[in-house]
Amino acid sequence: MKPILREPVRPGLRVGFLLAPRFTLTAFAGFVDALRLAADEGDRSRAQLASWAILDTDHGPVTSSCGATVAPTAPLENPAQYDYLVVVGGLLHGGQKVPPRLVHFLKEAAAAGVRLVGLCTGSFILARAGLLDGYVACVSWFHREEFRAEFPDCSLITNQMFVVDRDRLTCAGGTSVVHLAAHIIERALSRASAVKALRIMIEEQPLPSRTLQPEQVISVGSRDSVVRKAMLLIEQQLHSSAPIESLCEPLGISRRQIERRFQQDVGLSPAEYRSKLRIERARWLLQNTDLDVTEICFECGFQDGASFSRFVRKSLQITPRQLRGQRLAA
Repeated sequence: MKPILREPVRPGLRVGFLLAPRFTLTAFAGFVDALRLAADEGDRSRAQLASWAILDTDHGPVTSSCGATVAPTAPLENPAQYDYLVVVGGLLHGGQKVPPRLVHFLKEAAAAGVRLVGLCTGSFILARAGLLDGYVACVSWFHREEFRAEFPDCSLITNQMFVVDRDRLTCAGGTSVVHLAAHIIERALSRASAVKALRIMIEEQPLPSRTLQPEQVISVGSRDSVVRKAMLLIEQQLHSSAPIESLCEPLGISRRQIERRFQQDVGLSPAEYRSKLRIERARWLLQNTDLDVTEICFECGFQDGASFSRFVRKSLQITPRQLRGQRLAA
């Protein structure tokens, strides 16, 4: 008796990845891992319910912004074989150069009705190709001014994790990509598949697109792109006692230049801006968490409780423990 040959089951979700030079590894890895976990039982990693391919956009491996390389797994052909094409953007500094064949492929995909996804600065690539004309796009607040300057006619949202506008999906990057992936998985497969993937990734539930992006800790408007980048570096290093000079090397400017540009742009020195961040973070942690005061002290960049207490008392005319007591009494 001849064996019965069964046709292979077509995955319910087929995704192609287009990696830009110096792409953000976190964005790619988070998205593809959500697919992997949703595509099979448990953590077995078989591409059964969903399949994915890394398309050969530049004739070989692509180097990410952190230096790690990813090799393509499929040729750049026939976009209609995918349900979604995911463009993973990367560093904007120095210009985000992408191969012309990638742009041509995206336009071909759009004409075929394939849904296009922009992760991180992938939205810039879609916009430069004219593929966000008439759509609402989402980018990180950190790149808001750069996007507006280059695409003044494009509708922009920078206070949500991601935006779904018909067949264009864009997101701010970072960990928000796993929630955009979960949205797509739920739509193509099931909510159970989306929830299962996120729970294995230590995320409780899929977050809706309207979930707010983290914004700056304090509202100090800046028009200088170098100052904005310095502000972000200061926020990321707030737990460190590193001197302000540590900002200069990654920004490629001198201490005198960064001091001058801060004063001209926001009327504060970098040190004053860091102090404002530290007091606001200390206030928030004391009033909204159960962290020990000593832990908050180190989180805010202080080496000992005494100096932290003096800083809070001088800034707010109240001690850390009194500030926490106000929360408990509320």
